[in-house]
Amino acid sequence: MSAVANQPLAAILTQMRVGDQSFLINFYQDNRDHFARWARRQHQLETGPAHELLRTVLVDFYDQVADGRLTKMPADVRNHLYGMAQERVEAASRASTGTQELPAVEASRRQRMLRLFRLLGSDSQLLLMYFYFKALSFDKVAGKMGYANANVARLQKATCLRKLYEIMTRDQGAAADAAGASSLAN
Repeated sequence: MSAVANQPLAAILTQMRVGDQSFLINFYQDNRDHFARWARRQHQLETGPAHELLRTVLVDFYDQVADGRLTKMPADVRNHLYGMAQERVEAASRASTGTQELPAVEASRRQRMLRLFRLLGSDSQLLLMYFYFKALSFDKVAGKMGYANANVARLQKATCLRKLYEIMTRDQGAAADAAGASSLAN
């Protein structure tokens, strides 16, 4: 194992918080072949996709540390990362097989919301994703987005939500107009 892996776990976590990614790089280099064998045995993944999965999991892990969502290093880092990979593969499997089927009305509503969300600017999308999907505090959002402070992030979030509401209102009006025109044609 590398010298970085012999450091106390708390020191590794501290280094990662300040941007040092050497632990992750060394972990990838030391474990990618083992991970690929595990992924083939457990999930029938070929070597290339297995390596990509490990890289994705390591980036997620780094984001959790950098964002403060992970405040204590797991005692068994490899087991923790493999568990994250397992969750990703299972979620992808459920999504592809439709195991989590939603009622048609809810699925339609979610598709509509996703379509409208994509009409927002990329900064607005990113800000809302940080806050709602990654559960970052306004301080963290401000840091990631380059805002002066948490209050600016809070105001920007409100502006983004107002834009999304306006897009939704326009879309509902267009849908109602289309429905009205359709009923007149019949």
